[in-house]
Amino acid sequence: MPVPSVSQPAPGPFARALSAEVRAVMARKQVSGAQLARRVGRSNSYIAKRLRGDGQFTANDIEDIAEALEEDLLAILHAAVRATRR
Repeated sequence: MPVPSVSQPAPGPFARALSAEVRAVMARKQVSGAQLARRVGRSNSYIAKRLRGDGQFTANDIEDIAEALEEDLLAILHAAVRATRR
């Protein structure tokens, strides 16, 4: 029996800001989406979808991304929070 597809809600302001901050860190560190996908053990399409804002990163994703980019997890989160307050 197939599992029914559950549509996810559209990413909200914080999720979009978080994706933007991950993209900014990637640009500073000169890391491509494909490189990040390999480092965190996710598919290219999974990472690309979330970087475009078509999906949401999970807490585990952000933790893995921060580690892979050698970036402080709280700094990434704080930057996204600041962006949503503008």
